[in-house]
Amino acid sequence: MSDLERKIQLYGTRGSADAYAIRDFLHRCDQPFDWIELTNDQQAHTEAQVTGLGDKRLPICVFPDGVRLEHPTVRQISEKLGLFRSPSQTEYDLAIYGAGPAGLSAALYGASEGLKTVVVERFAIGGQAATSPKIENYLGFPGGISGAELAERAREQACHFGAEILLLRESVRGEFLPGKGIGHLSDGTKIIARASICATGIEYRRLNLPNEDRLQGAGVYYGAGASEASLCVGTEHVVVVGGGNSAAQAAMHFARYAAKVTMVVRDNSLKKTVSQYLIDRIRSSPKVEVLLLTEVVALQGDTVLRSITLIDRQTAKEWTVETNWLFLCLGGTPHTQWAQEVGIICDEAGYIVTGLDLMQGGQRPANWTLDRAPFYMETNLPGVFAAGDVRHGSVKRCASAVGEGAMAVTFVHRYVTSS
Repeated sequence: MSDLERKIQLYGTRGSADAYAIRDFLHRCDQPFDWIELTNDQQAHTEAQVTGLGDKRLPICVFPDGVRLEHPTVRQISEKLGLFRSPSQTEYDLAIYGAGPAGLSAALYGASEGLKTVVVERFAIGGQAATSPKIENYLGFPGGISGAELAERAREQACHFGAEILLLRESVRGEFLPGKGIGHLSDGTKIIARASICATGIEYRRLNLPNEDRLQGAGVYYGAGASEASLCVGTEHVVVVGGGNSAAQAAMHFARYAAKVTMVVRDNSLKKTVSQYLIDRIRSSPKVEVLLLTEVVALQGDTVLRSITLIDRQTAKEWTVETNWLFLCLGGTPHTQWAQEVGIICDEAGYIVTGLDLMQGGQRPANWTLDRAPFYMETNLPGVFAAGDVRHGSVKRCASAVGEGAMAVTFVHRYVTSS
């Protein structure tokens, strides 16, 4: 069997947050791998060549060429896979922050139209969409497609036209001068570009409960958890919190593996926030139960999640559910702290305001310096645009984000040629 046909082998224990981070990264990057869960010291010694389940060298990653990394970081794995790169240019025409659907779309159209384009992504490609096990309402895929595969295809297209994608790089500060934006990354790298697009998306909201941080990656997960579904085989009970499409898709996907899936929903109905085709499937699935007007109020566990406490919002009745798997699909908050720090106008929820929404009583923003109104999707800083979920007024759908990314590039061209 050739190296191309073999998969990465990942050895570790259940409840290891480090192992989960690696599984999540590999899945989002559409990298095939086998997860070997070690359940006793003998197996750990025989298969992973470590002293036992408590060995600090775990998790261990073995690559098809035989290279073995002990307790690796995600960055070390990305370097081994050739996914971690440095910028090739000192300056670009277009810098895009975020490699979700909007960012990847902008990269594809920017690069294909001759702009020197770079994408800066703080984790892996695909954004929240990459965690979706199956996107069924995206044009051109009648059988559906996983979010990770869709993102990988988009990455290949964008790179084919010359876009550079820098993974595991986070912008921590920005400077925006006339005709030039400077993004300062956490590792000290500077990204200089004539125009910028913010496509940083949103982060899943948290429950803000005791033990949540400690159990993250050890039973408490954020997003649809596509990388974890196959581990929930047999008698496992999976709990999904959320009442949107991502939660509904996750519930149906987990139902293929787990014995039971419970959706915990604050609202009194799914009809306001879930597509009808998903509602129909949930109703017809004997494995999925939906608890409306219900919330999670406590998390219990030692090294891993053991149980959760639920409350009925109508009756105030509380009860405990034993589970090792809690997936939080709670919508999100925009990743815009950096934007507010440089003076970009955001709404009360933190979403970036663009275009006509910036005009108050027909007046341009107070700090606007050009003799024209902001372009559609342009912020109050000339040459800085926003696209996708992070933008005020956007439709929170994958296809909409792709369209916004392409549209933003149109206005980038207008800005670059006019300046």
